[in-house]
Amino acid sequence: MGREGNSSSRGKAGSGASAVRKPSAAVYRRRRLFLGGVLLAVAAMVAGGMAAGGVFDGREQVSSAGQAAPSATASSSPAGTPSPTSTPSCDQKLVTVTAATDKAAYGPDEKPLLTLKVTNGGKIPCKVNIGTSQMEFLVTSGEDRIFSSRDCQARSEDLIKEIAPGASETANFPWSRNRTVEGCRAIDAKPGAGGAYYVFTAKLGAKTSPKAVFQLH
Repeated sequence: MGREGNSSSRGKAGSGASAVRKPSAAVYRRRRLFLGGVLLAVAAMVAGGMAAGGVFDGREQVSSAGQAAPSATASSSPAGTPSPTSTPSCDQKLVTVTAATDKAAYGPDEKPLLTLKVTNGGKIPCKVNIGTSQMEFLVTSGEDRIFSSRDCQARSEDLIKEIAPGASETANFPWSRNRTVEGCRAIDAKPGAGGAYYVFTAKLGAKTSPKAVFQLH
């Protein structure tokens, strides 16, 4: 019986060993086909995600650089309003020029201080050329042209300044109560005194101020 038992045990062991078989070639082929299909699907999904990500990244970069496509700019702005990427230009008609003197009347030894004032009456900042190339301080008496700051101006320069809404820029000119003529030719005559009235007009480019009247004693 011992031998039969041993033989039976060997038979069971042998049958267990024979049950663990290596997969056939057909099984390997099916597994390779299945894994290949999965990898292709994953690769397609990854590629699609990268392509979509590239499009959005590109749009974000363009937007952050302030150079959005026209269609995006147009759709993001209500009709009739400036585009966020555009630079609005101010209305030069809302820029005004005024003239003033520091006193209404001057004694024999006093020099009038002439002031040109530029004001931005608009609602947005405005760039204005307030250089000597554009301004003129003009003094007249009736039809008589008494003085102009341009007659003997040494240099003519541009000066572009941005004026905030409602803000002003001023330029002062101390007048020596002298006469000038175009070309800065020498002239001996001087403005009259004794209570005579004079008119100061400030000019900036094509803009002319209202008249400012003062008196010389």
